[in-house]
Formats: sequence, C-alpha cells, structure tokens
Amino acid sequence: MNTLSTPTDEAAVLEYRLSAMDRCDSCGAQAYIAAEVNGSELLFCAHHGRKYEEKLRSIATSWHDETSRLDASA
Repeated sequence: MNTLSTPTDEAAVLEYRLSAMDRCDSCGAQAYIAAEVNGSELLFCAHHGRKYEEKLRSIATSWHDETSRLDASA
C-alpha cells in the first residue's frame, strides 16, 4: 500500500518533517520532497521532485511533499 503525503492546506501541516539540513540527492539544494523507494529515502528539491515525480510515484511506497512551504514566503 502506498502512503502519499501531500499537504494541500497550510493549516493541516502542524510540523514540517524536512529541515534546511536535508539536501536534494540530485543537486544539493534544500529538499522539500521525500520519497521512499525500495526501503531507501530519496530527497529532492522542488525542481527535481517535479522532474521525477511521475516516474517515482508509481514505485514509491511513500511520497512526502512540503513544497507548499515555498509559497508561504511569497
């Protein structure tokens, strides 16, 4: 069973799981997306998360998306 965690309402997120210490596995930028694939956690910035999302969601056992945090600072 896949567990998908994509907050749609900012108020629904009480505490963020990813911090500034979490870095994208592709480029090293701050990670906002965490995907679990084959028992390993992959971290992605918003750009790379969106780039690989379609392919990864079909095989990921969990998908945690905190990209809504980017809109909060605008």
